[in-house]
Amino acid sequence: MARKKPQKAENKAEEKDEAQEPHQPRPFWSGIIVFGLVSLPVSLFPANRGKSLSLNMVDEEGNPLRRQYVCEKEDKALTRDDIVRGYPVDKDQFVVVEDEELEALAPEKTREIDLGRFVPLAEINPVFFERGYFLAPDSDTNKAYRLLARSMEEEQRAGIATFVMRDREYLIAIMAERGILRAETLRFHDEIRSPDQVGLPEKPAADKQVAKELRRAIKDLSKDKLDPDVLQEEQAARLQKLIARKLKSGKDVLESEQAPEEAAPESNVVDLMQVLKDRLKGKMNDKEPRETSKTSRQRGKKPKSGTDSSTMEDLSRDELYAQAQKQRIPGRSKMTKDQLRDALQQTG
Repeated sequence: MARKKPQKAENKAEEKDEAQEPHQPRPFWSGIIVFGLVSLPVSLFPANRGKSLSLNMVDEEGNPLRRQYVCEKEDKALTRDDIVRGYPVDKDQFVVVEDEELEALAPEKTREIDLGRFVPLAEINPVFFERGYFLAPDSDTNKAYRLLARSMEEEQRAGIATFVMRDREYLIAIMAERGILRAETLRFHDEIRSPDQVGLPEKPAADKQVAKELRRAIKDLSKDKLDPDVLQEEQAARLQKLIARKLKSGKDVLESEQAPEEAAPESNVVDLMQVLKDRLKGKMNDKEPRETSKTSRQRGKKPKSGTDSSTMEDLSRDELYAQAQKQRIPGRSKMTKDQLRDALQQTG
């Protein structure tokens, strides 16, 4: 076990502080909101960040660990080539579903969000909300974006639509708050339990005096606004202080001698609201890479015929599989890396 000196720990802490400087986030998805005769290009940004603090699994020497699938019956570690997807229909009985079959069932790829239905905001139970996003306008659609946001906010309505992201179809509700459109992906109806399924007891008759006292207590504790300090994760803050103390003293600090020096991870601290403000003002952030149609076409190109074996040798199995998927090579999901390379060379 190698222990770092406190001086090194302090340097690491300084480097971490520098890495926490805000950076501009990139859009998670880009597409078009279609509403009547209006087409509104927008970009989707996650409204939430990852956990502020996470712990990695390492061994006693500080070497990172990785997870692996193991066959319960044979107690043997499996590779990706040994694994297929199975739907459980009975004990020890599964129906295998191939990758090609899943691809055939995938929704048609589209970049549109068709707002064909608007409902009162009060009609959407928050239990259906799954994950929040901000919708930012492109620079040349600021006026249409603001008009749509203002109209929806004044009417207190939410637009319900479906859209496809990463080969999966999502149900979303688009709402407006303070001139900004945001989206919430929704859980489907069969994913929600009813009070009867939970087994809640029947409502008893309320005692009028107790109800009166409860209303008085609620009134005494009522606030006009939600204090953001209430939403702070105190346990994570306490854990961060503990880690900082140990890092400064050099106590319980592991450093794997075999592990190569890695660059500092990209910070999760983002200035998302500044991006929204810039776009609403008609500005486009120069730091944010925008994928041109030419670039996107190049990414989607199939491998050129006559690809030499040296180029294929440099590709991982995942990269080879992606090319085989584009060329619709049958049986690709069960092929090894060498078999995928041979099949691609034959089609080339």
